[in-house]
Amino acid sequence: MSNLYQLHSSANASTRNQLLAALPPEELAQIWPRLERVDFPLRQVVQAPEQRILATYFIETGWISMVALLADGGSAEVGHTGREGMVGLPLLFGSDTGLVEAMVQSPVTALRLSAQDFQQALEHNPKFRALLLRYALAFNEQVAQTAACNGRHVLEQRLARWLLMAHDRADGDEFTMTQDFLAMMLCVQRPGVTVAAQHLQKAGLIRYGRGRITITDRDGIERAACECYGTVRRRFEELLGNGGKLG
Repeated sequence: MSNLYQLHSSANASTRNQLLAALPPEELAQIWPRLERVDFPLRQVVQAPEQRILATYFIETGWISMVALLADGGSAEVGHTGREGMVGLPLLFGSDTGLVEAMVQSPVTALRLSAQDFQQALEHNPKFRALLLRYALAFNEQVAQTAACNGRHVLEQRLARWLLMAHDRADGDEFTMTQDFLAMMLCVQRPGVTVAAQHLQKAGLIRYGRGRITITDRDGIERAACECYGTVRRRFEELLGNGGKLG
């Protein structure tokens, strides 16, 4: 066994990020020594609007919401990424700033790659660039589907879709989430989220209280959700294969 393959095998065994794990041995071996493991607590802002992006983050555990901030103080989640993806996509397209905020929704462990090292990897590793471009397309289509979903589907369906996305990226059936934060993510008032969550709880699909949500009937939530969840999930798997498989 070559040293290169040994290095890849060690890296592959050490990472849960599906983009990095999908790389061929020689590609991952070139990147691995430059990656730094970092941890982020709940509500940490990893990327701020219109501020210079200094690094990319390949998520290992937890998940991050991409949030659009409005002039009136309002905000809305426009995208959602976990171990299937990364934060810092503007760098892939030659920009070092973006318009959205990347905020931790569940405590995150990630592998940090500096902006400079990321650009060098893109230049020297064509398969790395190709993989990330496919991920960027999948993520962009998630954003587009989210916009359509928020504009056309009823709140209970949207809440079910969001819970499925969170469950895919959680390491269990229970995770931290307050109704206030859900309301912000779904662009609605808290009373609306309360009513929708009560309906799902009465149906035996979830339990919630004290800032925690537990998924008790995954199949039931899938039936309660609109088609948007399945559309996005299938698209990730079409574009990324096993590297795009959620959950």
